[in-house]
Order: sequence, then structure tokens, then C-alpha cells
Amino acid sequence: MTTRYANILKPLHLGFTTIKNRVVMGSMHTGLEDRFYNYPKLAAYFGERAKGGVGLIITGGISPNRQGWLLPAGGTMNTLGDVAPHRLVTHAVHKHGAKILMQILHSGRYGYQPFVVSASPIKSPISPFKPRKMSERQILNTIEDYAKTASLAKMAGYDGVEIMGSEGYLLNQFLSRHVNQREDQWGGTIENRMRFALEVVKAIRAEVGEKFIICFRLSMLDLVHDGNTMHEVITVAKALEHAGVNLLNTGIGWHEARIPTIVTSVPRAAFVDYTAEVKKHVEIPVIASNRINMPDTAEEILAAGKADMIQMARPLLADAFWVNKTATNRVNEINTCIACNQACLDHTFKNQRATCLVNPRAAYETELVYEKTKQPKRIAVVGGGVAGMSAATVAASRGHHVTLFEASNEVGGQFNLAKVVPGKEEFHETIRYFKVQIEKTGVDLRLNTKVNREQLEREGFDEVVIATGVVPRALKIEGSDAPQVLSYAEVLRGAPVGQKVAVIGAGGIGFDVSEFLLKPEHQPQPQPLADWQREWGVDPNPNYVTEGGMLAPEVHPPVREIYLLQRKTTALGAGLGKTSGWVHRAQLKKHAVRMLRGVQYKAISNEGLWIEMAGQDQLLRVDSIVVCAGQESVKDLMPAADENTLANYHIIGGAKLAAELDAKRAIREGAELAAKL
Repeated sequence: MTTRYANILKPLHLGFTTIKNRVVMGSMHTGLEDRFYNYPKLAAYFGERAKGGVGLIITGGISPNRQGWLLPAGGTMNTLGDVAPHRLVTHAVHKHGAKILMQILHSGRYGYQPFVVSASPIKSPISPFKPRKMSERQILNTIEDYAKTASLAKMAGYDGVEIMGSEGYLLNQFLSRHVNQREDQWGGTIENRMRFALEVVKAIRAEVGEKFIICFRLSMLDLVHDGNTMHEVITVAKALEHAGVNLLNTGIGWHEARIPTIVTSVPRAAFVDYTAEVKKHVEIPVIASNRINMPDTAEEILAAGKADMIQMARPLLADAFWVNKTATNRVNEINTCIACNQACLDHTFKNQRATCLVNPRAAYETELVYEKTKQPKRIAVVGGGVAGMSAATVAASRGHHVTLFEASNEVGGQFNLAKVVPGKEEFHETIRYFKVQIEKTGVDLRLNTKVNREQLEREGFDEVVIATGVVPRALKIEGSDAPQVLSYAEVLRGAPVGQKVAVIGAGGIGFDVSEFLLKPEHQPQPQPLADWQREWGVDPNPNYVTEGGMLAPEVHPPVREIYLLQRKTTALGAGLGKTSGWVHRAQLKKHAVRMLRGVQYKAISNEGLWIEMAGQDQLLRVDSIVVCAGQESVKDLMPAADENTLANYHIIGGAKLAAELDAKRAIREGAELAAKL
């Protein structure tokens, strides 16, 4: 079969070994790495991606010693006892012809534990513990620990290791003046600052021999104050090649950087030109990374010679069979990563097991199993939002006869509203994926069909799944029926809005609506890369001489005057995602949105919105009021507990609980229920 994606599928020869294609599953901490008893689950998770066609897999970070732990008693490899669980992982991957590297990650000052150390005793803004400055002895011991960890990884059957030298972890802390303020041979000039990283590579190479892959993940754009210039990055890259590195991987930005690098509003492949610049100066293969989620983007990068391999982590959580689908021209069947971070990174940073919003089986392969049914049932699913589509397609893929009823003229539910918000264009992909799945699994889809209980009972279904979702909660104050009062749904569907706006409710939807109202009429979606770089202050020159590749951001005057209001007295946006919330807060701040908390809503008149704050009444002179004050479940089809019905009734998603619009929960509930029916 000929394919449009010949470059993606081309093998990569490293002299002593060959990787079967150009797709790398990048490192992603799942939380399963930290406990030996979870390794059978970890093996199933990586095994599924190897089976799905990935050429090279890199594990989540494993520490070389106790000081390097991300968490107390985190995943470590420094004794013979650590080897056995890892053999389960390497065996599961090799069985399908893929290669696997173990990432060695020393967290430095990012560790969430009291033993943290760094180049200099400077506390990080994202962790509570101040690090101790490493002595020369400690540095030399740590180099030995890296070499020992690499030799144990070899014993465990890994094809190589990746040394984590980016994102602001220990080696990056030494590489950059941002943290490294030493005056000895490990600090000062770039030649001194890179000494630690080079000595680690040399020690590992001496320990493991020539026929073992060493990959180094290098920060190609620091995006922090006092960060490296491109000249310094290239100096390090060349020295790493000389020291014996086989692959060079891309890292972008430190975890503490205030410029987004992976959230959904970052344009696709936004940073590939910096990788291409480094590639010009080294002979070894270079891997591109960050916001590459679909084959067309990946193929384009490889065809243009900007990189030799493509790294994706989250896209392979979203779809383990990404490569096989690409190879067999089934790109429209890929379950695309929407870069929301809600179930992967947000979970990691809360010490929960990582999974995926659009694929709840990720890291739950042994627990959420879709087995073919021996007794096909007739199942009705009412509501074509993501909860309903998840339940319908999983049930149909298991062999049930499924009918999906949707009252409107399209499936997608709340995702149809989300996809028009600037920076959430990827949500189109999820709707496309489910539409293809509905067709492929043979779900009988009935659009424009509002059903009642009598009809469901009459058609003789065995199981009925209520996934009717939510409706926006109305505001109940004097004047709330005035024409200038709109729900968020009306606004996102295109209702006209005035120049001065009060947005009531500052949860996720309040922030989304505010961003939607700030978008200039003419701005194309998704935002072009050059505009995004200007807005966030990223130096567009791949050969940048600015520190950390940062410029002063250029912000256009806001197109509207917006007040974002909430009843709660807590900070606005406190409940947003841990790794993406700050981006939304920064966006609104930049565009002069006035955020008020502890607000009581009194009345609406022709002049605007009357509110009370700190016991004082005041009038906000606004033209439009947009209500984002939560949702109410639509559950009128659910029978009462004591009612006799022919079918078994189940309720999922927003219909079950409207508290927060939670697509992660909705898709998981749909899949879990369908796996059991």
C-alpha cells in the first residue's frame, strides 16, 4: 500500500541498530513508574503503543539517586533489585519490534521532597523546598550514579537511555545562568556550565559501551530570564555529539516559564524551526517535539529536513495506534490529542495516575477492557455529546446494537461550543473522530430526534443510557429577562454582543467566553504562528541572540471592555487546570479584563448591571451581560427509583452531575458503562 507518509514510516539506522520508523513516544510521567507493583500495568501501557506501531518509546523519568526524586520515594534505578520490574516493560515493547529508552531524570530544585539540590541554592517558583548547593563531591557522585543507572537499564533490557537535560531539571539548571551562579569549574562560561552534562554522557558511554543508544534531551529555547542563546545551545549540542550522544531530542521552555509551550492554544509545531537550526550544526539525528499531533504536520517537518524524528507523548496517550492508522491511510480514524492537559499533566502534578481525556484507556489498559460481547443487546443512548458518543461507540465496538438519539442537527454537544473559543480549535478533531467511530462501529444515529420515555419503552431496548447533558443555568434577579442578558451558549453560537460586557461566573466557561469576546473579528483561527509569537514575546529568529529566546510581548488593545465577576471570594480561575490555568489568567490580564470577586448580583436595568461589593452598591455600565453561572442537568427521562421499566436505565456525564462541565469524566463514564453492558 502506498502512503502519503513515506518519511514518517522510513527506518532510521544508527549503525549498530535500526529504529523501524521516525515516530518517538516521548517521555510522559504516568505515576505507574514510582511503584514496582504497578509495573505490569506500565508494561501493558507501553506494550499497547509498541503494538500500535511506534518505533521508539521513552519512559517517564527515573531518578539516578534519592536527591533526584521528583516525589518522596519516586521511581529510582540504583540497585539490582530495581531491574526485575523493568524487564516486564522492555519485554512487552520488544515483543512488537519497537525500541525503548529509559529516561534518567534528576529533578534538581524541582523535586517535591526535602533532599533537593541544585547548581546554586536558589528556590524554584514552582516547588516549596529550597535546594542545597551541590559540592564538587556531590557532583562527581551524581555522575557515577547516572552511569550506574544506565548500566542497570542495560541489564533490564533497555535499548538505551535518554538523559533529561531540559525543562528546567537538574542538568538544565547547570546549563543555564538562570540558576547556575557558581564560580568554580561547573559555572561561569558555557564551557563550564555544560561540563556536568558532558561528564554524565562520557561516564555513561564508558559504562555501557558503544552499542547502546544515548539520547540527550536538550533545551533549545529556555524561555526564562538569563536563559541561553542559540549560539550557546549549538555549542552544547556539538559537544554532546562529540562526547558520544546518538540522538538529540528537543526540549522547549522550563516548567516555570511564563510562556505556554504545550497547551492547546500554542500553534501546531510552533517550535520546530529552533530544532532545525540546531540540526544544521550536528551530524547525529535530531528529534522535533511540542504540539505535533497529526501525521500531516509530522510528514511536513521530516520532508523539509527540519528534523529526523518526531516526538509525541500526549498524542500517543490519545491514540495508541496512531502509527498503524497512518501507515494504512486511516488518518481520519486517529483519536487526536487536543492538548488540554486535563487528564495527563494535571494529574501528574497532583500526584495522580496520568490518563487521557479523549482516551480513558490510557494507563488503564488492564482495567478498562473492551471485550466482544457474547450476548448482543439493543441499547439506546440519548444525547450525542461526548458522553453519549463515548458510550455508543464503545458499546457498538463490542458487538451491541446501538441507537444514538440526538435532538439537534449535529453530534458534539458542548464541544460544538468549545471549538469556537480561540485556542480550542483542536476540539473539532474530537468531534470528527467520534463521527468516524459512529459510522465505523455501525451505530444507528438519529439526528433531530427528541425522544420520550414511552418511545424508548415501545422500541423494546434492553438498556437505555441517558446522556442528555446540561442547559445553562439562568440568572434569577430583577431584569434578568432583558434582551441584553445572554447565556454563554447563545454567545458562542454567534449572538451579537456589545462593546462593554459583564461576564457573570468565572469558572472555565467564564474564562472561555471572555477569551472568545476578546478575539478581533478578523483574526483567523487557529491563530497564525507569527501573531502568537508576538503576543507572547517569543523570538521568531531561530538563531536568536536574546536571553532564553524572549522578546517583549506586543499586545493589541482589547476589542471589548470586559468585567469578569464571581460570587466566591477566592482568586478568579483558582479551579482551572493546574498546567493550563495560568495561561488563561495571563491572557485576560494582558487584555485588561477587570476581575472582581465577592460580588452579589442585584438587578439589571437599561444602564447596566447593579452589583454589591464589600457592602457597597455599584453600577457597572455595560451593554451586554453574559451568564456563565453554571449548568443544570437535563435528566427528565430518568425514571424514579421505584418505577418499573422494561429497560435498565443508566445516567452519565453532565446529565448525572452538572457541577463542572467535565468532558474527562463524561467520556470516562461513557466508556466504563459501555465496557460493562
